[in-house]
Amino acid sequence: MTVFFVGAGPGDPELLTLKAARIIAACPVCLYAGSLVPPAVVEGAPEGARVLDTAPMTLDETHAEILAAHAKGQDVARVHSGDPSLYGAIAEQIRRLRADGIDYQIVPGVPAYVAAAAALGQELTIPEIAQSIILTRVSMKSTSMPEGETLENFARSGTTLAIHLGIRALREIERVLVPFYGQDCPVVVAYRVGWPDEQMIRGTLSDIRLKVREAKITRTALILVGPALAEAHEFVDSALYDPTKFHVLRTGVDKD
Repeated sequence: MTVFFVGAGPGDPELLTLKAARIIAACPVCLYAGSLVPPAVVEGAPEGARVLDTAPMTLDETHAEILAAHAKGQDVARVHSGDPSLYGAIAEQIRRLRADGIDYQIVPGVPAYVAAAAALGQELTIPEIAQSIILTRVSMKSTSMPEGETLENFARSGTTLAIHLGIRALREIERVLVPFYGQDCPVVVAYRVGWPDEQMIRGTLSDIRLKVREAKITRTALILVGPALAEAHEFVDSALYDPTKFHVLRTGVDKD
């Protein structure tokens, strides 16, 4: 049998990849993180499948389900939100699978920051404004951050930040980022991206905390910060389609 770590995307069932949908439809056991993955995503599980919401379960309990499926030769769809490689907590699951000699595969999914950019209708890498994105989080009640991976260090870059697990730390985020980005730096709080109750709250470092409090958002939100998030920009066109630039697929320079 094989355990498939399936990226479910941010919430919209239509953002499942074809491969993810096929695997969910084929596996007799489906374990999904119900706090972040809506039930609609796993509705395609086969009739009679064992479908469990793992939100209230411990690692020991989820692994016990996998061992039981292994004993029966049943494939398992282990469905995670977004992409499993990013804050998916799959490393400790993989460690146990390897120890027990159980095969596994990882099926990528659409990350929340990508879906948020799509919902906002904009690009996150704007020529000469921001060409990098830093994906990070704040500690809060989760595991501590490695030494050197601080919000202050990342802020020195001035580029776009995608901050996970930080909605309850907006005061601290504002305190740390304002000296580097300024009070008027654009911020977007993307709440439950891809779910029916999705919200995109635009603001600045100086007022986003109040807007989030008024919206009563306390969890399941991604914070995007950086000048690339401005709704209007004065920026140069990229060199990609510049007729004066040539590359291997456009070898001549337009003379007109």
